[in-house]
Amino acid sequence: MFARNSCRALVYRKLLNELLKRNRYLSTNQNLAVVTASNIVPFKLADIGEGIKEVEIKEWYVKVGDHVKQFDKICDVQSDKANVTITCRYDGQVMKLYHQINETANVGEPLIDIQLTQDGTQQLHHTPIVQDDTSEDRSSSTSTGFTPTPQVLATPAVRRLAKDLQISLNDVQGTGKDYRILKEDVLNFDKTKVGLPSTGTTTAPPTTTIQTPMPIIPPSPSTVKQPIVQPPTRTVVSPTATVQTQPAKEDRHETIKGIKKIMVKTMTQANTIPHFTYCDDYDMTELVKLRKKLKKLYQQEKKTLKLSYMPFIIKACSLALMEYPILNAHVDAKCETITYKAAHNIGVAMDTRDGLLVPNIKNVQLLSIQDIALELTRLQQQGYQGKLTNEDMQGGTFSLSNIGAIGGTYAVPILVIPEVAIGALGKISLKPCAPENLDDSSSSSDDDEDSYPDVEFRHMMSISWSADHRVIDGATMARFSNKLKSYLENPMMMMINTK
Repeated sequence: MFARNSCRALVYRKLLNELLKRNRYLSTNQNLAVVTASNIVPFKLADIGEGIKEVEIKEWYVKVGDHVKQFDKICDVQSDKANVTITCRYDGQVMKLYHQINETANVGEPLIDIQLTQDGTQQLHHTPIVQDDTSEDRSSSTSTGFTPTPQVLATPAVRRLAKDLQISLNDVQGTGKDYRILKEDVLNFDKTKVGLPSTGTTTAPPTTTIQTPMPIIPPSPSTVKQPIVQPPTRTVVSPTATVQTQPAKEDRHETIKGIKKIMVKTMTQANTIPHFTYCDDYDMTELVKLRKKLKKLYQQEKKTLKLSYMPFIIKACSLALMEYPILNAHVDAKCETITYKAAHNIGVAMDTRDGLLVPNIKNVQLLSIQDIALELTRLQQQGYQGKLTNEDMQGGTFSLSNIGAIGGTYAVPILVIPEVAIGALGKISLKPCAPENLDDSSSSSDDDEDSYPDVEFRHMMSISWSADHRVIDGATMARFSNKLKSYLENPMMMMINTK
């Protein structure tokens, strides 16, 4: 009896599996038939990783009617962490754009509709098809889809500025790379060249100026040598004249998104960590001399390497971190574990058009100063063009902020979580300093009460260090700063210790 029931159960299970397979096959064939009938498929935004759920459209490379192939660029999007270029997976014709520039697109939702070619239809049979609720009106997407204006290279900030000033970017001549329109191009653009629409304000009639000359009385002989002074002319303003005033600007609301949104999150988290700040002055005179010599050598060898002070400072920090590895560490969210990082991935804060970004140079401990300069130049160019990748932004272990490039001497930098230390570099400037070998006993003798030691001018720079006071104490930070100072003030010693 038991064996008979078991056989029946096996038979029923096999029948059920067969029915499920047939249903899946029929459902798949129906979806293929629907899509193949119109040959229009939605190209959806795939998951780009890192838990990103939404992105902002920064630039379209296609418009309605364009023919695209596999791996062609579709658009540039910006997430909370980096910029990503989306490429096509099909061959066909663009029928609809679902978003305008600066709009938000969600992962899993369509970016464009593509009408497949014959090759594209073959690709579709090897691609999973997802039926969307909006497929009913895709046949009319050509007439109802958004058709962007001719492609103009400009950042979102420049586009907003042009919109506020009521300037069409099509009329502005770009001076940036690939004729990209810069902020200065918009500000220097004269709107009167293309004709401005009437603002509805009434122009006041011109004022009427009536000059009434005073009669000149011939001087008497006794007053011939005295100058003749005429009273100023009188100006009579027409009573119909009115004063033209500019209309008051209205408040403007802007949604916080993109880089600003992630900055709000990270700065809020970092502000919950107890910081302390330590400042010191560094004598950069010898490094200034060394850099001048190296720049002359590069010019003689016709090298185009941009050699600033940052590569030297970054390398010196790496050498000092070798002796104080606690500063090249990460702390978990609950501050229960310290992870000492083997790689010195030193981040450099950059003021880009998209906001504050901190890309990092990987494995500084293995790089020469020239290698660091090349990588720093690459990151600066990528940041200026808004093309920094997730790889450039992730994995930092220690950070520097060069505020001196803009101006300023001291600052209180905020930690880049989960790092435990960051430094803010002030500007290098000439300052009067007393000689280091000054003998205090001789200078305080009775014979030289009114004399003062000779003062020499040195190139000085201040650095402000902030550290996580939960795991870093002030003495450790001071010793690290002293070690860094010894390398920067004696750059030859840094060269000897460079591997």
